[in-house]
Amino acid sequence: MALQVGDAAPDFTLPATGEGSLTLSALRGKIVVLYFYPKDDTSGCTKEAQAFNGLQDAFAARDAVILGMSPDPLKKHDKFKEKYELGFPLVSDEDKTALEAYGVWVEKSMYGRKYMGVERTTFLIDREGRIARIWPKVKVPGHAEEVLAAVEGL
Repeated sequence: MALQVGDAAPDFTLPATGEGSLTLSALRGKIVVLYFYPKDDTSGCTKEAQAFNGLQDAFAARDAVILGMSPDPLKKHDKFKEKYELGFPLVSDEDKTALEAYGVWVEKSMYGRKYMGVERTTFLIDREGRIARIWPKVKVPGHAEEVLAAVEGL
């Protein structure tokens, strides 16, 4: 069953850039913006990361933490984070346990070919660890600003 607003956000402990590993429940008391993206260093994913990065101070001022997650390995995340000077952790979920728990590891189709991949989705998690808002099938332009506006409402 798909996650709904009000559900407890599935916990995870996964490798993360600069963190060694990151546990979601360790961030209780803060607002968490958890965004799932398909692949490091592709145009849409780069634009999304840069948009969140550009608003990082505004999120931090509202006690919100940004986390990006994809199935890419940590080494790839490290290069991506360094290349674009991202100021927030990128979480690696190579075995896709969190991606599946959040329902974002889905069958996709391109040029008639079906394959499994990440559906670009953002979850806003409140201070108690509950899902406050979900943005499925995210379109990148204006998305980070929309998430920031939602954070302001918490």
